Amino acid sequence: MAAVTQAKPKYVMRRKTRSFLSTCFRYIVLILVGILMFYPMLWMFGASLKENNNEIFATINFIPKHPSLQAYVKGWTASGFNFGVFMLNTYKVVIPKVIGTVISSVLTAYGFSRFEFIGKKAMFALMMSTLFLPQVVLNVPQFLLFTSWGWVDTYKPLIVPTFFAGEAYFVFMLTQFMRSVSREMEEAAEIDGCNSLKRLLYVVVPVVKPAVVSCALFQFMWSSNDFQGPLIYVNTTAKYTASLGLRIIADTETGFEWNQVLALSVITIIPTLIVFFAAQDQFVEGIAAGGVKG
Repeated sequence: MAAVTQAKPKYVMRRKTRSFLSTCFRYIVLILVGILMFYPMLWMFGASLKENNNEIFATINFIPKHPSLQAYVKGWTASGFNFGVFMLNTYKVVIPKVIGTVISSVLTAYGFSRFEFIGKKAMFALMMSTLFLPQVVLNVPQFLLFTSWGWVDTYKPLIVPTFFAGEAYFVFMLTQFMRSVSREMEEAAEIDGCNSLKRLLYVVVPVVKPAVVSCALFQFMWSSNDFQGPLIYVNTTAKYTASLGLRIIADTETGFEWNQVLALSVITIIPTLIVFFAAQDQFVEGIAAGGVKG
């Protein structure tokens, strides 16, 4: 018995040591991966404070010798336009797209997850099949369609489709979340006099809030970074989004200052970062509020 009693503390100590070393190893790996992922952004910010191209490309070190904000000042009007106009144009597209995506995707997903109607499976399969079509295949027919409607050189081709559940991926994701919501909760709400729309708003949406926030967040980031869509449909320079505004600076034949391009890139990224970190709290709150307690 004494031998067994002495062996137990040694076993516990070895187990605690292994657990400590394992935890240290995981944190070291995570820190190294985090530095590797974050360094390009840190380099971009540091390079935007450097004085010229020679200093930028002379080393991978992101710390400037003589930090200066001149690239931000000069880059703001380097394209011949105030870059603030391009930023404003970007969010004229992004905000309606996020609203349209969330509303249409939630309604469509609720229909697929809760109602039975003729052709439901076929329509869902057809919607899923569109996920396998690359956007390049759709560009020409969409462009011809929107040209015949007179929508070219406007933001309508970028915004309007999102109000008709044009993002099949988000519809699929929300449908899967809604199928996991307890029907008993909706039945209780129906007994209390709630119609389908009220059950969706007051019962289903709070439970699937994490998925809804994720849809809004992804659409915001994708739309903010979209280059191809505005390039195809927007012709007037004054209507360019930030991604096209950056292209103007980088397309000059006489060469261009990379510090100005990087400075404007930093400005373009800041709103997305703010929204992303703000949405994290909402995401956690959505998980806590959406828990079904028995």
